[in-house]
Amino acid sequence: EVQLVESGGGLVQVGGSLRLSCAASGFDFDDYAITWFRQVPGKEREGVASISGADGRTHYADFVKGRFTISSDKSKNMVYLQMNTLKPEDTAVYTCAATRYWGIGDLPWHGFEFDDWGQGTQVTVSS
Repeated sequence: EVQLVESGGGLVQVGGSLRLSCAASGFDFDDYAITWFRQVPGKEREGVASISGADGRTHYADFVKGRFTISSDKSKNMVYLQMNTLKPEDTAVYTCAATRYWGIGDLPWHGFEFDDWGQGTQVTVSS
């Protein structure tokens, strides 16, 4: 059974940093892609950053490029999202999701492509 558990959310001031963690279990990390999504009540969920377990390729939403970094530690089955220079508009529930991916073609990015989801962690950026 695939399980994803996020942690690391919280309250931070504008310009601050947070590191989110996604603990993955129940699957071979090399055969999956992990993506961080975020959602604000009343708005559509949006992809933030994605990483391939097969080859480590990454993809970012334009609104986080240069500020957020996704990484993984295969030995621990962990995926991280380092968030720097946070803005009030980054406030959202951040959720990691996993789907099978063998490194061919573009990284999965849309919510409907993902089979398994964590419970989410709240990030609040205060101004």
